[in-house]
Amino acid sequence: MFAYDKKLQYPVKIARPNPRLASVIISQFGGPDGELAASMRYLSQRYSMPFDDQKGLLTDIGTEELSHLEMVGAIIHQLTRNLKDKDIVGTPLEKYFVDHTVGVYPAAAAGFPWNAASIQVKGDPIADLTEDLAADATTLHSQHFKNSSRFPREFSLFLDHDGRSRYGRLEYLRSLGSGVLGLYTAVSIPCGYPLP
Repeated sequence: MFAYDKKLQYPVKIARPNPRLASVIISQFGGPDGELAASMRYLSQRYSMPFDDQKGLLTDIGTEELSHLEMVGAIIHQLTRNLKDKDIVGTPLEKYFVDHTVGVYPAAAAGFPWNAASIQVKGDPIADLTEDLAADATTLHSQHFKNSSRFPREFSLFLDHDGRSRYGRLEYLRSLGSGVLGLYTAVSIPCGYPLP
């Protein structure tokens, strides 16, 4: 079902390690609204979606989120590679470093490890899609923070990574469809489905 292309969706080339920056970016990897949570959310919700088109779309989105997880992992690795104890002391990454050194471990910036309790799968398409909207809105907020805080240019890769910024602005019950490039994640529900 999955095909793996052995290259990142967008190249990540960070010249200088930066443990302070890594301590913020780590949430995009394993935080409650990070890429690991997003991929698990979509790939789990697809099973109870009653319509094949939407089931396929959730599968596509979940798969794309896995590629984002890989890119964020590469960012964290490049920000922490070759760091020594003296480089970490006094930075927000210090406690993380005690347990994981420079390993890429799914955790939130607050320090707690990723947990499936941060996602929801209800089995009801409207409830699940609403949860997706809420999670994407939170993700957009954190991505805006990263992209407006004088972060290096390589961290702007989230600005238009898969069109998710359109998810909350489009009526998710009336989709523009799914494009291979810039996946529109607004989902259409056939008219016969009972709406709240």
